[in-house]
Amino acid sequence: MKKLDWYILRKFLSTFFFAILLFTLISVVVDISEKTDDFVKSGLNLRQIIMQYYIGFVPYIIAFLFPLFVFLAVIFFASKMAARTEVIAILSAGVSFRRYLRAFVVGGVFLGLLLWWADRIVVPKANQIRTDFQAKYVDNDPYNPSQAQLNRIHFRIDPQTYAGMAYYDTLRKTGSQFFMYRLGDSNKLTYNLRAEAISWDTSVKKWRLDNLVERKIDGLRETVVMEGQRKVNLNVTPSELNNDFYIQDKLTTPELDVYIKREKLRGAEGVNTLEVERYRRDATPVAVFLLTMIGAVIASRKIRGGSGVHLALGILISAVYIISNQFSTVFSTKGNLPPFWAAWIPNFFFAIVAWYLYRRAPK
Repeated sequence: MKKLDWYILRKFLSTFFFAILLFTLISVVVDISEKTDDFVKSGLNLRQIIMQYYIGFVPYIIAFLFPLFVFLAVIFFASKMAARTEVIAILSAGVSFRRYLRAFVVGGVFLGLLLWWADRIVVPKANQIRTDFQAKYVDNDPYNPSQAQLNRIHFRIDPQTYAGMAYYDTLRKTGSQFFMYRLGDSNKLTYNLRAEAISWDTSVKKWRLDNLVERKIDGLRETVVMEGQRKVNLNVTPSELNNDFYIQDKLTTPELDVYIKREKLRGAEGVNTLEVERYRRDATPVAVFLLTMIGAVIASRKIRGGSGVHLALGILISAVYIISNQFSTVFSTKGNLPPFWAAWIPNFFFAIVAWYLYRRAPK
């Protein structure tokens, strides 16, 4: 690292951190305006709101904006250097374009590793604080008719056995209108069980069914058993029935790996969403490096229109990145696209773009 590299790197990092902190402050102000009613209803004072919500919201929004503002920071300060003919002077002094990009490579790798570490450990811990507040004070609207839908539970005991209940109380660990059925060969129903109520028995670590009706079906023959009470092992604990829509955001990467393996063994639904989040935590830091290279190559050329044209092009590329990322995620969670490709397809596309722009850049 020479004096030139330190000069570029200092400009790069100072511009990025100033931009990300400024827009984080703006995001906090906008979020306060949207959640004012929720804060009033919660009855919390200012210190409690900061400690129970914003101390988790700030790391989340920084990680969310991180790749885009790395790109825009590179575009902004590199275009300023080009407008002041600093890049021309550097190249005219005998410094190759490849050598000129060294500081950008170092900065992109540093910021990518910083985001990779934060996504694995820091951001999930922050999301625990943010999402707990969100679930308790924002999402929990008793006057919303659709809120009852959130209390319905459906889960898979094994690859052939399915179960669920119309209502489940996570606090009391009780439910109502429980059902369980098993499919045999050719997806034909072979077993059906229904109970009026279900509750967790902490003494024996099993579920207690009340007023159950059990049917065993063998072709045209059917056996019906009615019991007042029975204790069964459903291969699921109360903690696993918590309908937590933020679970993939709250788990650290090692915890998420263990959770995904457990959900696959149970044959649970929604594993694709968990896997997309897991692969995204590795793919996004790579995107930071790629966007840094694209921004450096684009903005280092002095063109008519100056920084305005560079920033407009940067915003356009950022929009393409966001759209491609969202499309691939939807195709995986709602379609048949493998989660690995959903997380990495935008990176492969932008790697090709970065290589093409580098080869075309005047040197």
